[in-house]
Amino acid sequence: MNRRAFLFSNALAPAAAQTFGLSSSHEATAKPVIFAGDGPRLAPSEYGRVLAELGEKDRDTYCVGGAVEALESRMAALLGKERAMFFPTGTMANHVALRVHAGDRRRVLLQRESHTYNDEGDGPQLLSGLSLVPLASGRATFTLEEVEAEIQHFEGGYRAVPVGAIAIESPVRRRLGETFDFNEMKKISEFARRNQIGLHMDGARLLLAPPYTGRKPAEYAALFDTVYVSLYKYLGAGSGAILAGPRSLIEKLPAIRHTMGGMVFGAWMSAAIALDRLEGFEERFRQAAARSEEFLRLIAKDERVRLERIPAGTNIAKAHLSSGDMEVFEKRLQAAQMLIRKPEKGTRTILLQFNESILHRPAEQQARDFMQALG
Repeated sequence: MNRRAFLFSNALAPAAAQTFGLSSSHEATAKPVIFAGDGPRLAPSEYGRVLAELGEKDRDTYCVGGAVEALESRMAALLGKERAMFFPTGTMANHVALRVHAGDRRRVLLQRESHTYNDEGDGPQLLSGLSLVPLASGRATFTLEEVEAEIQHFEGGYRAVPVGAIAIESPVRRRLGETFDFNEMKKISEFARRNQIGLHMDGARLLLAPPYTGRKPAEYAALFDTVYVSLYKYLGAGSGAILAGPRSLIEKLPAIRHTMGGMVFGAWMSAAIALDRLEGFEERFRQAAARSEEFLRLIAKDERVRLERIPAGTNIAKAHLSSGDMEVFEKRLQAAQMLIRKPEKGTRTILLQFNESILHRPAEQQARDFMQALG
């Protein structure tokens, strides 16, 4: 295990104890396997230690310079974009991107299951006067035909109401990590560019997709004018987001970010941790995905476990358990330092969400402990 992986595997333990009610004095606490969340969460007391271990990092001033600038350059290169900009939240990054793309053409097409439509407090509507038009209820993917039908509907009436932007989230959180169909994505991208419609990607979890789709982040990002990536979901930062795109667009955004209250005095702590975690992340998560597949293959051999894979999914699977006391099962797993979410209400179904913590021990040991916990 390299220095960075060691640092974070040990920093995970207090956060896991706090989140799941474990005793941090447990002899194996330094290496929990956490089947919840997309990546590491540090306890508040750990941030200072981790930052000290990372060494001296240059401060930014109002998101300019230092570790923030270094992270922006690194993320722009990773995503194949000319420029990238730090935002304190993904909600703000999504909102600002749609606001700039739409301009006076205020209708925005997006997934009904998307984070922007469901979980961002109606910010684009209330603060920027945008009209969000949801597509593909209950699905991760909408089609070019659906896009064309909506545009014809809005522009074919007595008064045309042009569509200014299309937003696509992938992987989709509300669809348990299901990805948007790539071929359909390409068709929509080509259509949008022919018709001068802005195209934005909510790629909060984009860096989790490559092991499952075989496509690099830049291959997805190339289809969009702008793309947002989260810094805290799996890169360990306390908060933050990156919005990447063409230089001509990104250079317009500092004033809007300031207006919306997003020009924080110092973002270097989040940027420094995310920048450090980016080094080697692609390979670490590739290994984590491979180990999770081996773990699932092993537990599926037991007749008490029925696995349900998410179509076009990523790092989440469902396990339907046919026997065993669920409370006892959970306590036994905790004793083995294997942490799970509570079962779905009224069911014997648990969500298994995989992250780098699965690298803390061999798949065979994890599968054995999991099945022994069932009794």
